[in-house]
Amino acid sequence: MGRLAENIVHFARVLRRAGLPVGPRQVLDAVEAVEAAGIGARADFYWTLHATLVKRRDQHHIFDQAFHVFWRDPKLLDRMMALMLPELKTPPGAPREEQSRRLAEALFGDAKPREAAEPELEIDRSETFSAEELLQTKDFEQMSVAELAEAKAAIARLRLTHDEARIRRTRPAARGPMIDMRATLRASLRAGGVIPLKRRTFRRRRPPLVVLCDISGSMSAYSRVFLHFLHALTNDRDRVHVFLFGTRLTNVTRELRHRDVDEALARVAARVEDWDGGTRIGETLRRFNIDWARRVLGQGATVLLVTDGLDRDAGEGLGPEIARLHRRARRLIWLNPLLRYERFEPKSLGIRALLPHVDEFRPVHNIASLTALIEALSQAPARMPERKAA
Repeated sequence: MGRLAENIVHFARVLRRAGLPVGPRQVLDAVEAVEAAGIGARADFYWTLHATLVKRRDQHHIFDQAFHVFWRDPKLLDRMMALMLPELKTPPGAPREEQSRRLAEALFGDAKPREAAEPELEIDRSETFSAEELLQTKDFEQMSVAELAEAKAAIARLRLTHDEARIRRTRPAARGPMIDMRATLRASLRAGGVIPLKRRTFRRRRPPLVVLCDISGSMSAYSRVFLHFLHALTNDRDRVHVFLFGTRLTNVTRELRHRDVDEALARVAARVEDWDGGTRIGETLRRFNIDWARRVLGQGATVLLVTDGLDRDAGEGLGPEIARLHRRARRLIWLNPLLRYERFEPKSLGIRALLPHVDEFRPVHNIASLTALIEALSQAPARMPERKAA
């Protein structure tokens, strides 16, 4: 093998710095696989390394870019180097290369572009934002690997509190709004004729939280970070139900209940088969309304719909299904990362079909938007569920 084995080790380190969980065992497997397969065509070498170093479908893009850059594809190497230049502001809606930027950081580390020597300037930082404050408002899609790790750690600390809702059952209370006649009569018998009034009040309980999260290609950068938020919610409270959808609907509640976030997300990735594909919002909502709504939407459930509304079926059948879901939920909140654009307009048919049937329309593209969502969920809902036939 000679220098080739050493280069494979360096290549594995690049993948690890780019965010792939590549350990010593995978590196040894890669070296042994290359020894067994031999050095033939470039495609054979590519797939030999791919088979040993890539374990999940979502890791393919990083591996593909890293392979062509590390093993000398001049065009991609130029693109990686270009990403290390000072960043220019782009207009809203301009395409970003999130995966490539992370790979550039993994390849070149803290390398900085050469600049002409300039005199040192003294800057008053008293009015500037701290790194933590900047991280709160930075778009998930623009974050580096290190920033994403910090963001995920911050998301794991978010807690949903004071979100209890009144239910129909009651409990004894000193100053309740209702008189408990049975308890009052019992107390009067014991008191020898004196009738002390006993009262009751409504119980309060956390309502179910149902999440329908889009994992299509256009939502990939946001849904993967949002899953960390859902893992924190699922392990912090009961009655949280999480469904992922692209072209089909998958219940991943049980997988997310694993205490270790990495193990939980690995189980989710193994369970879901339609990552980074198209979106059929109307069909997946129909399946949810038929198969799951009766089970999880009881007792005034709050529903979070996480999607950009870009539907492969151009909104076909979406209107009746979202209306049906809206009738059965106490509160329906739509979280859309496209709201990060100031000039956002509901032009697609899917977005137009969804908008009339949601109670709130919120962005979900950074930590600040998730914090605002926590505050909104902690407030009392403005609407009780309508008792209509589903």
